[in-house]
Amino acid sequence: MAFVLIGVLFIVLHLGGWVQFHKDGFWAWAIVLSPFALALVWWAWSDKSGLTQRKAMEALDAKKAARREQQMEALGQSRPGAKKKR
Repeated sequence: MAFVLIGVLFIVLHLGGWVQFHKDGFWAWAIVLSPFALALVWWAWSDKSGLTQRKAMEALDAKKAARREQQMEALGQSRPGAKKKR
């Protein structure tokens, strides 16, 4: 996501005329658009390595644990493993 934000920033700076990346037109646009290519490479690697799926599964497990804890408290039972107060 950071690469996409940097790419958008580069486009805004380049089209606004605030920053001139290079005098030659082709290389200027190659520099401006390079963060988008890096984002594609990152996303491809992330999907191929399983990082995306692993993070999604961790988020799902956290939601499931929070929901179970909330249901146990609603039933009047303490959290599993917690000591009872006297």
